[in-house]
Amino acid sequence: MIGIMNLNRRHLLTAASGLAATATLAACGSNKGDLGGSTSATTGSTGSSGGAKPVLNQWYHEYGEPGVKEAVQKYAADYADASVKVTWNPGDYGKKLGSALLTKDAPDVFEVEQGGTLDMIQQGQIADLTDIVKPVESQFNPAVMKRFQFNGKYHSIPQVVDMQLLYYRKSVLEKAGVQPPKTFAELTAAANKVATGDMGGFFAGNDGGVGVLGTLFIWASGLDQFDEARTKATFTQQQFYDALTAYRDFSKTKGLLQSASKEWYDGSPIANGETAMQWGGLWSMPDIQKALGDDFGVLPFPAIGAKGRVAVPFGAFGACVNAKGKNVEAAKKFVSWLWIDQEDKQVEFADAFGTHIPSKTALVQKASKLKEGPGADAAKFVSENGFTNDIMWTGPLGDAFGAAVTNVIKKNADPAQEFKKVETLAAAELKRVKG
Repeated sequence: MIGIMNLNRRHLLTAASGLAATATLAACGSNKGDLGGSTSATTGSTGSSGGAKPVLNQWYHEYGEPGVKEAVQKYAADYADASVKVTWNPGDYGKKLGSALLTKDAPDVFEVEQGGTLDMIQQGQIADLTDIVKPVESQFNPAVMKRFQFNGKYHSIPQVVDMQLLYYRKSVLEKAGVQPPKTFAELTAAANKVATGDMGGFFAGNDGGVGVLGTLFIWASGLDQFDEARTKATFTQQQFYDALTAYRDFSKTKGLLQSASKEWYDGSPIANGETAMQWGGLWSMPDIQKALGDDFGVLPFPAIGAKGRVAVPFGAFGACVNAKGKNVEAAKKFVSWLWIDQEDKQVEFADAFGTHIPSKTALVQKASKLKEGPGADAAKFVSENGFTNDIMWTGPLGDAFGAAVTNVIKKNADPAQEFKKVETLAAAELKRVKG
C-alpha cells in the first residue's frame, strides 16, 4: 500500500499528465489534520553571537516516508545565517498555502508544484529567483527547467523529481516471445498475447486508464498542447484523434485489464501477478523490486502512430520565496544555500526516503537507487522524454479535455466533434489568463 508521500506524489503527477490538471495549486495531501510544526514568524531574533538573525518560516506538505520531517528539520537547523522554523502541513496543503499567501502570516519559504502557478506569478506572490537560478540552470534537469521557466524568469528552485513510467515483467514477456514494447502497436499486441484468465496484459487504472493517461495521448502522438506563443491549442489534429481511437480499440480487447486490487499509483497489481505490464509511478519501484527482484523492467509510454514519440510525465516540487514577506533577501539566500549549494542534502532528500530523482543531473549517479538497472533507466527517461502540462493548462481546460477524452474512449464519441469545443475553450482560456 502506498504511503502518504506517494499519494501526494500521485496528485502531483496526476496534475502533470492526467485530466484534472489546473493552473492553481492542486491538492497535495490526502490525509486530514491541522497544521503542524511551528507558527509563522518573520521578525528578528537574537542569535548565539548576540546579533539579530532573521527568522524564516518554511512550509512543507506532509511526506509519508519515515525520516523526511526529521531530515528537513535538520537541514533548517544546519543553516547559520537565519533561524529557520519548519512547518509540517498535513491535509490539503494547496488550499492551506493558497489561503496563507493572502495573509500577513504567509510563510517565507514554501514548496509549490512545478515551480509555481500562473496565479502566484501574476499576482506577485512568489519572488523572482532568476538572479540565483539562471547562473546554475545548466546543472539541473533540462526538462524540469523548461517547465520551471515562465517568460524567461524563474520563480522556484527544483527540489526533487518524480515521474510515471511503464513497468513490465521480463519473464512473462520472454515466455510469450515478445519484446518490451517501443510503440503503442507493440504494446497492444504484447498485452493481448500475454493476457490469460489469471493475468491481465496492461493495467493503467480502474477507470480503464482514461484518467491517468490523459494528456499522454497528446505527447505520445507527437504533438504539444499549445503553440509557442500560447495563443491556441495545437493538439486538435488527426494524429491525436487517431491516438484516442487506437486506445479505444485497445480498451475493448482482453489485453487491457479494466480493474485490479489497487489503483495505478500502487505497484501491487504487477507485484501480485495481476498484470504483466502496468503504468505506475517511480515511487512504487522499491515495493515492486522487493516483490519481483530483477524480474521487471521499465519503459516510457510508447509512441502512438507514425509521427509519435515516447513520453514520460514528470512532476517536481520547487522551493519558492514569499515576495511580500519581510525577509525576502534572507529567504532567497536560504533556498539558494539549501537547493543549490547543499548537494549532499539534495541527494539524501531524493534517495533516502523512497525513490526519487535529484533535480541536478550530476547528482543522479550519487543516488544509490538510480545508479543501475530500472532506476537508472527511469532517470534517463525524464531527461530525454519528459513532459508536463503547460503552465497555462487551466482548470476549466483540463476539465473539458478530460470530459472529451472520456466521451471518445468510453462512449465512442467522434473525436473531431468532441474537441471542437475544447479547441474553442483553449483559445478563450489562453486569452483570459494572459489578461
